[in-house]
Amino acid sequence: MSGKVILIGAGPGDPGLMTQKAVRELAQAEVVLYDRLVGDGVLAMMPEGAELINVGKNAGNHPVPQEEISRLLLEKALEGKRVVRLKGGDCFLFGRGGEELEPLTEHGVPFEVVPGVPSPIAATAYAGIPVTHRDYCSSVHFITGHRRQDGALTLDYASLVRLDGTLVFLMSVASCREIAAGLMTAGMSGEMPAAVIENGTRPEQRKFVTVLAQLGDTVTENRVISPALIVVGKVCSLSDRFDWFSRLPLHGRKILSASPLGSAGKLKAGLDALGARVDVLPVLRREAISFDLPEPGSFDVLAFASIAGVERYFDALLARGLDARSLGGVTVGAVGAVTAGKLEEYGVLADVTPDEYSGAALARALLEGGSVRSGTRVVLPCAEEYTPELGDLLAQAGALVRRIVTYRAAPSEPLAVDPAQYDWVTFTSASCVRSFLACCGASGFTEFARVRALCIGEKTAAAARRAGMDVSVSKEATIAGMIEFLKEAHDD
Repeated sequence: MSGKVILIGAGPGDPGLMTQKAVRELAQAEVVLYDRLVGDGVLAMMPEGAELINVGKNAGNHPVPQEEISRLLLEKALEGKRVVRLKGGDCFLFGRGGEELEPLTEHGVPFEVVPGVPSPIAATAYAGIPVTHRDYCSSVHFITGHRRQDGALTLDYASLVRLDGTLVFLMSVASCREIAAGLMTAGMSGEMPAAVIENGTRPEQRKFVTVLAQLGDTVTENRVISPALIVVGKVCSLSDRFDWFSRLPLHGRKILSASPLGSAGKLKAGLDALGARVDVLPVLRREAISFDLPEPGSFDVLAFASIAGVERYFDALLARGLDARSLGGVTVGAVGAVTAGKLEEYGVLADVTPDEYSGAALARALLEGGSVRSGTRVVLPCAEEYTPELGDLLAQAGALVRRIVTYRAAPSEPLAVDPAQYDWVTFTSASCVRSFLACCGASGFTEFARVRALCIGEKTAAAARRAGMDVSVSKEATIAGMIEFLKEAHDD
């Protein structure tokens, strides 16, 4: 029994430009064949457990020939697999999608095509260039500047000039001088506005506006590399006026988020929206520990110092056939807004959430608000490496504190990046700092004075300072506070 092949256009790189259908189909894939031009953010969406096959190609370098790609698609589908062919941009716009479908039709393999946002439309929009404008032109034309195997580039330059529209050349960096010379020989003015857009729609996007006569020098002097587009036309003169992407507060900034596995979503999303390139480093994973769930009615206060503690406690509660209703009459505390938000997912509104992100601040809030006094029974679901301030301060006030160890934090793999190459490394807990240091130790990195760290609170900052990092602390101990800090730090 044959499977199915879905050709998906992944767009030019920004994962936010993936269509809803593309995201849905990708999530169901058992095998994914993906291109070099698929952005890192899209690659991060690969379904867990799927077989991933990199079939990327560079100009003049095809480690996986087109015939082999087509053969793999057919082979995996005939094995009964649901196969996704993930292509940069759109499948049918210079994407050779039609060629890949032909063997499938010959063997009766079912397929679907999910269009993607084409790179010449998206990249120009991110560069502030409207490819059509009533006052400048009424047509746009997409042309491949990719040479044939014999090295020839055969373009009808005279016809392109007569079109008097916007010309967008894909796969054209290596041939840009020849293209410019051909257009000028055919009669186009050397003063015609032109633009080069490298890594369009991605955080590292670069844009250079020039004129046709200087196009080749612009590409050479700025060391433009693929993927890049060449745009020629009067509309390029509008780029500076309509540019919005490069004006984002964190455009061009590189940020490394050192976070527990799977927990960096809100911080990354917020920084992505401000134009930053955010790489997530999962410095620790949480390993569950078996524990005895306290009986309902045996405690007065339930205080959470982390979202992992919330998850582990409620997983155990639900496994017992209980839910939030069993906490009737119990005061629930959360160390910060993120932990309080995780509680809401389980139907619980935190009674006490301090403004400052720390166990000590939660203890003070519980004591000053009268929730805890002498004899109050307090349960603290916590990590094995639990920081003692929360429990100790409550115990000193006479509370009967019971710590329940629900998980441990285990460092992940050795560091695979140079953290000093980033503008900032962000930390949301002291345990993240410790695990980051363990990852660095395993990889041999020791130059912590070169690491510019942004920490969510003072406890986290203290751990980073002990390692010798250049430390800043968010004004508010929240993810939103960290995002605002970075925005202000780079506000022109």
